[in-house]
Amino acid sequence: MKLHQVVLKDVVRRKKRVLYATVGVVIASMTVVGILTIALAGRARIYSQLEKYGANLSLLPATKSLDTGLGDLTLGSVTVGENYIQEDKLPQIRQITDGEIRRALKVEDAGDIATIAPQLLVQADVKSASVILAGIDPVAESKIKSWWQVAKGKYLDGPDQALVGSTAAELLNMSVGDAFEVKGQNLTVVGVLGETGSGDDYRIFVPLKAVQTAFDKQGLLSTVDIRALCNACPVEIIADAINKEIPGIRAVAVKQVAATEMGMLDKINKLMMALGGITLLVGGFGVVNTLMTSVHERIRDIGIMKAVGASRRQIIVAFIYEAILIGIIGGVLGYGAGTLLAYIIGPLIFEGSTVSFVAVYLPISIALAVVIAVVATLYPAYHATKIRIADCFRAV
Repeated sequence: MKLHQVVLKDVVRRKKRVLYATVGVVIASMTVVGILTIALAGRARIYSQLEKYGANLSLLPATKSLDTGLGDLTLGSVTVGENYIQEDKLPQIRQITDGEIRRALKVEDAGDIATIAPQLLVQADVKSASVILAGIDPVAESKIKSWWQVAKGKYLDGPDQALVGSTAAELLNMSVGDAFEVKGQNLTVVGVLGETGSGDDYRIFVPLKAVQTAFDKQGLLSTVDIRALCNACPVEIIADAINKEIPGIRAVAVKQVAATEMGMLDKINKLMMALGGITLLVGGFGVVNTLMTSVHERIRDIGIMKAVGASRRQIIVAFIYEAILIGIIGGVLGYGAGTLLAYIIGPLIFEGSTVSFVAVYLPISIALAVVIAVVATLYPAYHATKIRIADCFRAV
């Protein structure tokens, strides 16, 4: 009878003991797979939110907050600086943005590369309610916010039209065809946005020139969003160039905001992996303890193997075969349990994240479980080879 057949028969005979050893391996691999799956879902969630934002860069007025006081008396803080961006700076912004992209990608395209979407935000009274009126460039805004869906009516295509956010339409009881007046400017609702889950749901969108004219803010903007339509676009370099060359504007790269979130995610992952490492140690000790008990139970079998000429190497290999079997079973079960754990815990840690099966983690789980089982088996196997034949038969 071959050695692996002897091991299989022995495993079948000692099902409970093998099960106890397998449980330790399952817990260890389950923890690691669960952590990896949750971390992947969290990272995907952050990237999806970043993509949903649309813009790569956001330009804001460069205001500062100064603390005021008299002696030791603090009088609060005041904001200094322009509250608006001058519209005549858009050509310079375009020149810097497209120029940096051309240099980075080494292209000679003379046309516009990035999408630049200016916006003017004002507080307005509509139907006796205070609402934010957003003056936009309809074409540029639709490119920046590609996820927008018009639930009713149509998108803006005229000067005196309004597109109403879903929540604003509900609260103000507005629908397609309704007319309203803002600062002497007559506007007609031509469309209602589908729900976006963002602040856009509470706003009314109007062509930029109409808002500037109605509120006497010609040539003024509140924000400018820029979307460089390429993954390799150097948005950080563009932001630095705009901050240095155009006074009164603060450029923020969305990637920098995402980097902060990724940093927090990495710290959480490290903490979770540390906990996973502790679980691996606990699982390994569990396997060692179970197999040491198994050695004492099998003193007679080990004695018989030695009596018929089995070498130390064969005895160790027999234990390693058993460990590999335990590792394979534990790895498969650990992968399933870890993924299930991620399904339960993942949405609690990263709200809105979608957890899915990651097939590549199955071989990782099996390999990890086999390594744990084999390493945990080495000492019990070595201990078994030190048992003398005479002691084996005295134990019978």
